[in-house]
Amino acid sequence: MKNPWVIVLILAVVLIGVSVWYSNSVSESNNEGVAFTPHIKGNPESAVKLVEYSDFQCPACQAMTPILEEVLSEYGDQISFEYKHFPLPMHSMAETAARAAEAAGQQGAFFEYHDLLFINQKSWSGSPNALGMFTQYAKELGLDLDKFKQHMNSSLVREKIKSEKNEGLEKGVTGTPSIFLNGTKMSFSTYEDFKAQVESALNPEVKFDLETNI
Repeated sequence: MKNPWVIVLILAVVLIGVSVWYSNSVSESNNEGVAFTPHIKGNPESAVKLVEYSDFQCPACQAMTPILEEVLSEYGDQISFEYKHFPLPMHSMAETAARAAEAAGQQGAFFEYHDLLFINQKSWSGSPNALGMFTQYAKELGLDLDKFKQHMNSSLVREKIKSEKNEGLEKGVTGTPSIFLNGTKMSFSTYEDFKAQVESALNPEVKFDLETNI
């Protein structure tokens, strides 16, 4: 009679192999069709560039959104604004929300989804069914729900979010929102401060010290 432990070991190896194969197969399927472009508003060719590292579950990021929209409304043809992910560990659904926004972005609706997440932040961040709400937002935007769910689970989407957070960490980001103006981390306490720094970048002859303002 064969050693039963040998049989158990062989079965375990086979099961592990099948599990790895299935996992890889699912991962490849979820990554199908995934392609990334920067999430930019305004004039992508502008020399004046704003980059925000943000967290969809962060109340301060939600409060910053209308301020950014107001600046873009006034200077959108003169500046470039790019959104990047920086989900904070204390926000349990921030990374999932970022994946949902990226999944919407695969169908050309990143900023539309971005807006819904911030508008409804209190609802989904405190809900036991946040995933269901994320799917509902995709439905409201008329997205292909099968593709949306598929891309939400894409390993490439996860890696993109992680990469952007690591990039932020390398630049000294410790919290959100963190906004960079032409590579310099901004410091401001009011809308007027923020707007003045943007205007200074647009009009270099106006003296305004990005490092010492505040």
